[in-house]
Amino acid sequence: MRLTTKGRYAVTAMLDLALNEARGPIRLAAISERQGISLSYLEQLFAHLRRQDLVRSVRGPGGGYRLKREPDAISVAEVIAAVNEDTDATRCGGKGDCHDGDTCLTHHLWMDLSEGIKSFLTDISLADLVARREIRDISEKQIMRNQAKDELAGILVRTA
Repeated sequence: MRLTTKGRYAVTAMLDLALNEARGPIRLAAISERQGISLSYLEQLFAHLRRQDLVRSVRGPGGGYRLKREPDAISVAEVIAAVNEDTDATRCGGKGDCHDGDTCLTHHLWMDLSEGIKSFLTDISLADLVARREIRDISEKQIMRNQAKDELAGILVRTA
């Protein structure tokens, strides 16, 4: 099993939304800047997340994205599945045809691992992650760093 960038970025972006939901709709550009994820990639991910009813878009001035459900009702497993990621650790996709059309010796081991991973990720909600102090600390640092960048950019514009 290998969680690709798509799954990691989707979880990161959804966690960013959950952490900042009190600020109102969040622009993808703000997530892009805070998390270092390209805006075009976020647009692709959010198309998947919107189709799976995990986020909703808010149009107009001050628009952006919001979670469609409460953070405690969205699991990490749902986010990963929404962007077509898989937590299957088998070579056969769980079909059992991994050794010349038959089940290989380690098939059940990898199936158990796949189920364990899925169960683990299903049991973790965005709210669980938001509740972790170290995650909130990282988020606060990101916000402060971006505010400092914005202030510096404003100073440079005024002096130019």
